[in-house]
Amino acid sequence: MSPRPDAARSRERILDAARDLPPDDLRLNDVARRAGVGVATVYRHFPTVHALVEALAETDLARYSEFARRAASDPDPLAGLELLVREGLALQLADGGLQAVFLAPRDASPAVTAIKDELVAATATVVRRAVAAGVVRDDLTPARLQHLVCGVEHAVRLGGGRPQDREFHLGAALAGLRTVP
Repeated sequence: MSPRPDAARSRERILDAARDLPPDDLRLNDVARRAGVGVATVYRHFPTVHALVEALAETDLARYSEFARRAASDPDPLAGLELLVREGLALQLADGGLQAVFLAPRDASPAVTAIKDELVAATATVVRRAVAAGVVRDDLTPARLQHLVCGVEHAVRLGGGRPQDREFHLGAALAGLRTVP
């Protein structure tokens, strides 16, 4: 059953208002005020701040999962791994809440859980293929790769998000993963 038209409009207004705020500083009362709805309306749609951040990040999470599937099918395992890391980093830098959603132990939405499961499975395939091909360290795991991407994101943000910092940190991380011939 689809939501009533007015409920759908309220949800979109809430999401639009929340997009203008930093994900790590969201307050549902502030979002309600900015959206022009009552705080109870916000809580009806999003019972927690995490549920709201999840809803904001869901599209980018799905894009991340799609990049992971493409990377898993790349004929060159190293190119696939680099695609996954580059695109994952770009998405995490563009969407400040994506990292928190990806790393959260529990999800508010079953749809987000399904997307995360697909992303984790595809990432495991990418890592497994790269390790088996001998192009990356044999102690690389999907969790370590995700933590590395999160670390690079943090380093880039500390530097103000400058493109040269992004390329430096990303290049250093990727070089550290490769095996030495």
